[in-house]
Amino acid sequence: MATERTYTGKVGGLRRLNSAMVANSDDLKDLEATRLKLEALMNQAEERVTKQGALRAEKQDTSKQLKSIFIESDRLANVLRLALKAHYGVRSEKLAEFGLQPFRGLKAKPAAETPEAPQPTPPAAEPTTTK
Repeated sequence: MATERTYTGKVGGLRRLNSAMVANSDDLKDLEATRLKLEALMNQAEERVTKQGALRAEKQDTSKQLKSIFIESDRLANVLRLALKAHYGVRSEKLAEFGLQPFRGLKAKPAAETPEAPQPTPPAAEPTTTK
């Protein structure tokens, strides 16, 4: 039998062990105090596993809410950025105060040197043969 790795599986294993010990309590009277401690720990574990599941669901819901809030805030921030550019002008250095890059013109590209065309070589003179 494989070792349980999930908390829910471990609690199930503890529950099965406790049930078997309760069923055989007549034979295991000397282990009753230890079984009661195990039962108390098992109950605490069940509560925590249930609480963890609820918190996980709440975390997922909160994550969804945050995602929608950030989508909407990004849209509004884009509108405001465009409005600032319209208000101050795209070349205004005041835009830098709002984290926007003012338009400072295009940099002139250096004139590319045209590579010299290779000089055509004159055709080789054909040797003339006399007959």
